[in-house]
Parts: sequence; C-alpha cells; structure tokens
Amino acid sequence: MNECTEAGEPIELPIDGILDLHTFPPGEVKDLVTDYLALCQERGILEVRIIHGKGTGTLRRTVHALLRRLPEVAAFRLAGEEAGGWGATLVELRPRQGHTS
Repeated sequence: MNECTEAGEPIELPIDGILDLHTFPPGEVKDLVTDYLALCQERGILEVRIIHGKGTGTLRRTVHALLRRLPEVAAFRLAGEEAGGWGATLVELRPRQGHTS
C-alpha cells in the first residue's frame, strides 16, 4: 500500500495488521484507515491495531467515528496497556464474504 508524505514522496505501508497514523496528515486518515482495513480483510488479517497516539484524543475520536460506520468492522476497543493503552485501538474485522481463512 502506498501513501504520500506532505512532500509527495511515497511511503510503503506493510499490510501486517498494525497501522501507525503518526506520520500522516489528519486529512488523509479517513481514506487511509478505510483502505488499510479493506486490504487487511482481503488478506484474511482480521485483527488490526491502529496507533493514533494519546495526545488530545481528536485523532482517536475521528478513528472511532469512522470505525462505527464501516460494515467490515465487527468490533473495536482501546488497546490494553501492553498494546498501547488509550493510544491505540484494536479492531476486529468480519471475514470477507466468500473468503475462508
């Protein structure tokens, strides 16, 4: 998966179930999260950790609002302390229709 930096340079994102949003401008988050989750689901990765950081909580609220609207999301919750605490969200995806893992 390729995204671009503010300078327009591509960033190669591994599709491994961990998405760190720290390097992306807030305006790209909606499309980035949606595309990343779709690619994970396509590859049978049904447990995803999204790292949004602790900060003021704005990015976390944006991510959670988006997750509530995505039909492929079965559930999500803040990570435990060992996985980033309230700076990360764990997402459970539904299996893709017609896909068996």
